Amino acid sequence: MSVATVVFALAFVFMIGWHFYRQRKSKESLLAIEEKLKALVDQETSGKLLVATDEKELQLVLAQINRLLALNQQQVAHYHKAKLEQRKMLANISHDLKTPLTVMIAYIEKLELDREMPEQERMRIIGRLHEKTEQVISQMNKFFALAKLEAGDELLPLRRMELNEVCRQSVLDHYEWLASTGMDVQIDIPEKPIYIQGNEEGLERVLSNLIANAIRYGYEGNVFGLSVTEEEGQAVVDVWDKGKGIPETEQERIFERMYTLDDARNPAFHGSGLGLSITKRLVVAMKGTITAISTPYQKTIFRCTFKKSGKTTP
Repeated sequence: MSVATVVFALAFVFMIGWHFYRQRKSKESLLAIEEKLKALVDQETSGKLLVATDEKELQLVLAQINRLLALNQQQVAHYHKAKLEQRKMLANISHDLKTPLTVMIAYIEKLELDREMPEQERMRIIGRLHEKTEQVISQMNKFFALAKLEAGDELLPLRRMELNEVCRQSVLDHYEWLASTGMDVQIDIPEKPIYIQGNEEGLERVLSNLIANAIRYGYEGNVFGLSVTEEEGQAVVDVWDKGKGIPETEQERIFERMYTLDDARNPAFHGSGLGLSITKRLVVAMKGTITAISTPYQKTIFRCTFKKSGKTTP
């Protein structure tokens, strides 16, 4: 037998042996992967699939499995966060509805029991009943408005519109409320028209929410402001106050659905967290952006930015 034949035979035997060895190692690796993956799924735990192997093919498979596990863990985290926020929203809405309804029941019982109540007192109670009824209706309207926006059922047709005039009218609509607070009102709206692609009703709702927000939460600073400016092809609306403001750690979250900044000292600060979420969705629907910039008791700004529109509608 020649040397070449012997070498060939040894090489062949080595290859067969190596093949079976690799097969056995691959089987062991696959069984280990299956066992650890099953444990991760059954226990609903987070983590990576760690199996030692020098096979590049298995390493690639493991990398993709770990990628899927990471995506699944993100989805699970988002799901639990949404459930927590939903429970919080329902609790807040329940509070916001229960409180005025309880007051309404008390007023109605008082009217029923005291048949000889003076007319002036009767009219005062009826007025309060009307206020509480409006409060309940307003809260329900906010909830349904957000539900429609999230479901895409409320479309905002956009057209070329003058921003200045809508801002002026929004301030006028809140003039009596502003005057009753004694806040120093500082308005800076240029005479030169600034046009955007927007929706008049949607923009009115945005400004109404922001102005009401500034009055409710910024009254301690005794100053309210609204300005309209132009910056590099953008139209910018700032609604600001000098009240208690928003902590820096909370500024990124205030537009989240159902997020609230609770203040136990003042029930007026309690809410379901719908207003700013609706505001952001309306601004985004008009192709704009909204941000909050706040230094407590110095200045809190809600800034809406829209792309300016030319003379012709795209």
